[in-house]
Amino acid sequence: MTYGYMRNASALYQDTSARGSVEGADRHQLTAMLFDGVIDRVNQARGAIRRGDVPAKGTHFARAHAIIGELRGSLDHDQGGQLAGRLDALYDYVSRRMLHAQLNNDERAIDEVVDLLTPVRDAWRQIRDEFLATQQRAPSAAA
Repeated sequence: MTYGYMRNASALYQDTSARGSVEGADRHQLTAMLFDGVIDRVNQARGAIRRGDVPAKGTHFARAHAIIGELRGSLDHDQGGQLAGRLDALYDYVSRRMLHAQLNNDERAIDEVVDLLTPVRDAWRQIRDEFLATQQRAPSAAA
């Protein structure tokens, strides 16, 4: 599936959320913001479904799919091993559930997508906190 042109993760997030800037964001923050973006977009699609706004529903789902595509494309299967494979499978499943939700106005499928992505997003935030903590300890250990 193509969306006309490829955009980098920063541009995707800027298109999907007005809550913050990606300038200066580290890779952990950017990944968490992408998860925020996809969760926001599927929830916006839910609102469009409830309002009967078919064009908005399509726009929100298309952007959510694009973000999942970006997350999926960022996986490093050589370095990530089994984890990258599991995330790839999760992203594939989430994409299929979003398509089902879009075609069938299925809010339970949207709930499932949010329920699956939220813990992964939260894990990225935790990974960042732990990474920063180790970075702050490293200079003092070397002294």
